[in-house]
Amino acid sequence: MTSENTHTVAAAPEADWDAQAAAFDDEPDHGLRDPEVRAAWADRLRTWLPGHPADVLDLGCGTGSLSLLAVEQGHRVTGVDRSPAMAERARAKLAGRPATILCGDAVAPPVGERRFDVVLVRHVLWALPDPAGVLRHWRELLRPGGRFVLVEGVWGTLGPVGIPAARLTALLEPLSRDVRVERLSDDSLLWGKDVDDERYAVVATV
Repeated sequence: MTSENTHTVAAAPEADWDAQAAAFDDEPDHGLRDPEVRAAWADRLRTWLPGHPADVLDLGCGTGSLSLLAVEQGHRVTGVDRSPAMAERARAKLAGRPATILCGDAVAPPVGERRFDVVLVRHVLWALPDPAGVLRHWRELLRPGGRFVLVEGVWGTLGPVGIPAARLTALLEPLSRDVRVERLSDDSLLWGKDVDDERYAVVATV
């Protein structure tokens, strides 16, 4: 599973994501190739991440676009994706920078506990079968005073998929001392187009 998925399936096997890796960055909000889209994500990320150099764990990092933005803002990044092809593209994108890209499952990433200041996840949690349990595990990866930065949403009309903001904040409240929701649907620059579904970010301090 990758954090920059296309919301068409609830859980795709690694081979499916491997097949999508070559064209994955063609989507405006995946590759961030358009300077305006890239700048929009960079501006948001700057407000979500700490103002000092921090250790960021990007789970379901895909081809590493958000990881790269975080590194460019002075952070040290560990990215994890279960697709070897996605992880390889992320490694190439972040070559020579203070970043490590691992191949592994976002549910139980191959990293140690209390090593990170930020757990950054985009469009992954909605597809996992036990989001409450996953969040509890992810919390153990954070240092005291660390934060979740979770970008999620609800997509589709006939058969919507995703996780509503109200549900995610309810799951985070027992784990966090501060939870803030930022609506993203009305910022078309983030997506490279106008959207009419629910898209948001939650920043939660533990």
